[in-house]
Amino acid sequence: MKIIEDLKWRYATKKYDTTKSISDKDFETIKEAIQLAPTSYGLQLFKVLEIDAADVKQKLVPASWGQEQANTTSKYLVFCVPKQVTAEMIDEYVEIKAQVNDKDPELFAGYADFMKMKVLALSNEDAVNWMNKQVYIALGVALSAAASLRIDSTPMEGFEADKYATILDLKQKGLTAAVVLALGYRSSEDITQHDKKARRLIKDLFIQV
Repeated sequence: MKIIEDLKWRYATKKYDTTKSISDKDFETIKEAIQLAPTSYGLQLFKVLEIDAADVKQKLVPASWGQEQANTTSKYLVFCVPKQVTAEMIDEYVEIKAQVNDKDPELFAGYADFMKMKVLALSNEDAVNWMNKQVYIALGVALSAAASLRIDSTPMEGFEADKYATILDLKQKGLTAAVVLALGYRSSEDITQHDKKARRLIKDLFIQV
């Protein structure tokens, strides 16, 4: 199956070719894949920052443990979650759901109340942890979409969130950085591309009960 070929092809790229850029069409495809990624209740409680400014990218390198991907990839995405969930966020989603289905928002009032009861009851720490899980689903979808387009990627947890918050002015935006995704094309000098993919055997991963 093609998806298996795609997943075997991709790897966490270490060195990128700075002369190659992702086409607008391909990047829009990846963005749409992220948009369509499943999330709990369908709420999509995350934002994705597209980092384009060269001076900002340079500042992010030391805040990324010296990893050069911030400054060498074609696209650099920072997945963020809000510092807290509000009832307004849930109401906004219900409005969208009603609009796309051409229905009265009042029809979803019970669903909205249920979500508020469950989500708003979470502590702030638990809510952020819960939203981070949704981000990782979207990240996985983005990685698969990129691989299908033969676009290289590097998911990155190796960064200092507080420094990212300062550089990207996340506090004012009410956001916190959760994970980073670098996208571009591998350099011929990246020796890690020749490594064989090391994974546990399927028989060791799955347990029949």
